[in-house]
Amino acid sequence: MKSGFGFAKPLMEVLQLITFLLLVFFPLGKSDLAAERTALIALRLAVGGRSLLWNTTDQSPCRWQGITCENNRVTVLRLPGNGLIGQIPVGIFGNLTQLHTLSLRLNALTGPLPSDLAASTDLRNLYLQGNFFSGEIPSSLFGLKKLVRLNLALNNFSGGISPSFNNLTRLATLYLQSNKLTGPIPELSLTNLGQFNVSFNQLNGPIPSSLQKFKADSFLSTSLCGSPLSPCPNEAVPPASGGSSSNNSNSGGKKKLSGGAIAGIAIGSVVAFLLILLILFLLCGKKSSRKTNDIATMKQLPSEVEIPREKHIRGGENGNSNSSEYSGAATAAVSAVTTSKTAADSKNKKLIFFGNAARVFDLEDLLRASAEVLGKGTFGTAYKAILEVGTTVAVKRLKDVTISEREFREKIEAVGSMNHENLVPLRAYYYSRDEKLLVYDFMPNGSLSALLHGNRGAGRTPLNWETRSGIALGAARGIEYLHSQGSTVSHGNIKSSNILLTKSYDARVSDFGLAQLVGPTATPNRVAGYRAPEVIDARKVSQKADVYSFGVLLLELLTGKPPTHAILNEEGVDLPRWVQSVVRDEWTSEVFDLELLRYQTVEEEMVQLLQLAIDCCAQYPDKRPSMAEVTRRIEDLRQSSLGQFQDSQADVVDEDGSSRRTNSIDSGPAPSSLMMD
Repeated sequence: MKSGFGFAKPLMEVLQLITFLLLVFFPLGKSDLAAERTALIALRLAVGGRSLLWNTTDQSPCRWQGITCENNRVTVLRLPGNGLIGQIPVGIFGNLTQLHTLSLRLNALTGPLPSDLAASTDLRNLYLQGNFFSGEIPSSLFGLKKLVRLNLALNNFSGGISPSFNNLTRLATLYLQSNKLTGPIPELSLTNLGQFNVSFNQLNGPIPSSLQKFKADSFLSTSLCGSPLSPCPNEAVPPASGGSSSNNSNSGGKKKLSGGAIAGIAIGSVVAFLLILLILFLLCGKKSSRKTNDIATMKQLPSEVEIPREKHIRGGENGNSNSSEYSGAATAAVSAVTTSKTAADSKNKKLIFFGNAARVFDLEDLLRASAEVLGKGTFGTAYKAILEVGTTVAVKRLKDVTISEREFREKIEAVGSMNHENLVPLRAYYYSRDEKLLVYDFMPNGSLSALLHGNRGAGRTPLNWETRSGIALGAARGIEYLHSQGSTVSHGNIKSSNILLTKSYDARVSDFGLAQLVGPTATPNRVAGYRAPEVIDARKVSQKADVYSFGVLLLELLTGKPPTHAILNEEGVDLPRWVQSVVRDEWTSEVFDLELLRYQTVEEEMVQLLQLAIDCCAQYPDKRPSMAEVTRRIEDLRQSSLGQFQDSQADVVDEDGSSRRTNSIDSGPAPSSLMMD
């Protein structure tokens, strides 16, 4: 492994000089493959460094990773999540005039967009989300008349939204969410626009009529008004002609009510009084009925709730997130549905608690609680329920449960009997023909997925080595405990969104045992990116397959990258294969999350954990360690690093390459809760 973390300023200055010279000798607009090759090398020197695994001895860039050519010209440049850092110099895209797809998403690029991007007039797909681009959206962008998809989300763009977007007449996708845009939205007459989002900006004013067809989650956390959001403040209503007080005074007297109006008021008052009596009578009858029956009414939690896109989730090109990850909860309306039940049926309408779990509430209390949607996944929808007694729980409403009631109760009793400090406790369940509910302890700090892939902007606090290695150890202990319950017992759905966190960031493994409750149609794609290569039926996952999934989870912790980016027409990124290719070329330091490169004292332990993750992701199951061995190895490396890392005078290397001394340990942010499968 090559030693040293960070980027030294002298080296960066040399790279910038070389880039400048390359661009001078191959001037803007030269339209041949040789000029394109030079421009790409200049791009690599300016922002790519060793993270772009290009064989520059090959004279044809068409064979380089992430590049596609047509008619011996570069037409596609896809470099998502490649750790690109810094500002793109002017002169690169002036030589890539045949591009029709450019993806630089999920990197750390800064500064304004280069002005010569306008030279790539054939651009149809432009994906720049998840960087730190700043400044106003350049006017040169509006000359790209062939643009169909434009994603500038999760950057630092400022200024207003220009009416010149109307020049992009073919635009079908426009994502501008999570920037610093201000002012009103102009009228956008884009007839092909089908995907639109400006959430989490500082926009204000009315939503234009042409954009009112989009749902409310396209305008979250703004000061906009009008459909589909709340109405704009009403303008002052002008006085009716002839009805002003001055006119009345001029007339010399007050206008009297007619006899018909007086009669109408009297009849209306009587009807209103009778309606109030009827409502009071019905309410008293319901209250009395509740006292004599177990539960005569049921409140149904909504099965389909539209989940808003979140500010800090790094979506793919179509703006959707992978499982991933929500930063906030949407309030769910709980509707009351009255159903007639026989006395025999009502006896079954009870929560079944496990072991010594406190029985401080019943089903009626649960259904009467205020509910917030936490996540909507394969197994069902998860809610945060705040009971009237002050207790907060997480409720998972299962879907696609195909097994019989007897089999369900047997399997869920086995899940409820699991008791370990690194598992999310299942406290109770409810079973009826129409509803299956699971009640868990609520984890206030959300999921590991939200913690890793949440807000990566300027306000984020870096997630340090101590927190990450502690989460890895806690999750490993929880999975090891599950495996110790029998050779056939496995989790089957290990991923970062199923690792939940307490207030002190202790890891708790969730959703264990649920794969055995649902039908085959619910499981195929739930572990995309985490699934071991030998797994065919996602309901039948061995313990060694769990180890593989945990290995991917460790890589996710170390690299800060989700396991896949398979969104829209963007090719997927296989995280284990990418890490192994970088390590094979002795560029080990390139795989680590930039937030970890700040801590030089734990370099050796980071490499050890990386090697463990690679061992877990071995192609053949018998080459993978057991979870007991995985836990032991994490304990050993964490023990050796803890003393050094907690030194109050630990050296920290800033991203600009300078050193400083710190008296505190950076801790991760506290994202909103998430419990989903």
